[in-house]
Amino acid sequence: MKNSCAFLTVLALLSSSRAGAQEPTDQVRFAEIARAAAQQFASASTAEQTRPTVPTTAVGPSVELTLDEATARALERNLDIVVERLNPQLQDYNLASLRAIYRPTLTSSFSQRNQVQPPTSQLNGGLVVRNDQNVFNSGIAQSVPWGGGDFSVSWNNQRSESNNSFSNFNPSLNSSLVASYTQPLLRDFHIDSTRRTIKVTAINRDISDIQLRGTLSSTVANVRIAYWELLFSVRAVEVARGSLELAVKLVEDNRARVEVGTLAPLDVVQAEAEAATRRQALAQAEATMQTAELTLKRLIVNGTEDELWRARITPIDQPEFRPQPIDIEGAVRKSLGNRTDLDQARKTIESNDVTLGFMRNQTLPSVDLVANYTTQGVGGTQFIRQGLGGTATQVIPGGYGDALAALLGRDYPIWQVQLNFSYPLGGSAAEAQFARARVQRNQSAAQLRALELQVATEVTNTALQVQSSLTSYEAAVVARELAETRLAAEQSRFEVGLSTNFFVVQAQRDLATAQNSELRALLNYRRSQVDFERVQESPASRGAGITSIQTGG
Repeated sequence: MKNSCAFLTVLALLSSSRAGAQEPTDQVRFAEIARAAAQQFASASTAEQTRPTVPTTAVGPSVELTLDEATARALERNLDIVVERLNPQLQDYNLASLRAIYRPTLTSSFSQRNQVQPPTSQLNGGLVVRNDQNVFNSGIAQSVPWGGGDFSVSWNNQRSESNNSFSNFNPSLNSSLVASYTQPLLRDFHIDSTRRTIKVTAINRDISDIQLRGTLSSTVANVRIAYWELLFSVRAVEVARGSLELAVKLVEDNRARVEVGTLAPLDVVQAEAEAATRRQALAQAEATMQTAELTLKRLIVNGTEDELWRARITPIDQPEFRPQPIDIEGAVRKSLGNRTDLDQARKTIESNDVTLGFMRNQTLPSVDLVANYTTQGVGGTQFIRQGLGGTATQVIPGGYGDALAALLGRDYPIWQVQLNFSYPLGGSAAEAQFARARVQRNQSAAQLRALELQVATEVTNTALQVQSSLTSYEAAVVARELAETRLAAEQSRFEVGLSTNFFVVQAQRDLATAQNSELRALLNYRRSQVDFERVQESPASRGAGITSIQTGG
């Protein structure tokens, strides 16, 4: 009770202290959280003040809840699951962003330039030469997802007009088409940085799915355990209340016997002291029940605005005793094939293999084949001059169509093939990083084997806990039956004067302890069964992982 009240008080203080620094919507939400916490605290305080004659007052309506309904609500509304479900979407966007690198990129540009050239030379073409130039360019470029190559195609157009006496075309219309392709032949041919990142991100996408599966499995197990804990706490309250009723009845019976003179007054005092002790036990049991209820609510609601947050949960499923045979060998095989931490470790090693292949590729020489092709054309009004800079003797009209005709007719082609080679002499940084990565790969393989052994050990230990809890429950059932028999015998002996008040009180106390022990043993058995199922799917905690190879060294 102290822990839950302290948590609720701190939550209210944090909400009130930070409200001034938040937006209005946050202030409303924080105020709602604080109000709900205060209501929970008021409910607990009311229950403490009215024990044991007045039942605990619920903040909201009482809601009956089965285990399947609690599990379904958790799968739908648990905030940890909601957060984990967003991770695959984030990885999808990361993949889309990386794959967009291989989409074609369109480019275009327009420029206008005016230049007046001073007469610095006889070759200027005049005393004051004016050059006007308009440029219209467009193109497309793309990196290809195979072979590590990339290409570009550009279409360039230029219109120039000048009073230069040396110009043969005025205005001059130029058009050119330039195509280029670069292809790595060794390094970056099979894999490059972009393709490595895409493959690793795709593996991380699978890992996020595995983590989601692990969160689902762990949450379902936690809900089941929290449900049984709440049911145990409810039953513990019932046992404590029944024990208190027996103590109160004993007080009343002793007072009647004192009045008729068959019992000493001291026996009444002893019975009253025992009744007070059991009132305290009832108060503690009810506080434990409220804490268990909050624990279950935390797993199955999506916020303080959820209608179940203010309701009183009444678990209606009973933890029936259903002994199940345990196949340890089959469970170990299943866990080795299905455990989320093992699946994640194998995916990490798969990612390491991709990175290792990339780093091995980076140790190769860089050999790139570059091919370029250019065709161009020129058009416009052509001046046939007499001598250098002489007067035009003939003017041939023309336009942009002449430039396009020459371009498409490939009248002025340019071919170029180039081979680029580079390789560092001596040891390179890439070779050192590759050697280090191979050691890390061997390390991750050893870590996987250690994790498999840890999983097998964990499954076996959990199976042993199931068997141990089964034995404990069977012993607790026998102990409770014997305590009931002993209490009945002591009460019968006390009624005929063959026993004392002390032994009756002790028998009542032993019965309450045996009943609680039986409930706890049954809960521990059901909990061990839940743990045995969970441990075959997901670990209790993520723990240590597998070494991930980084390209940075």
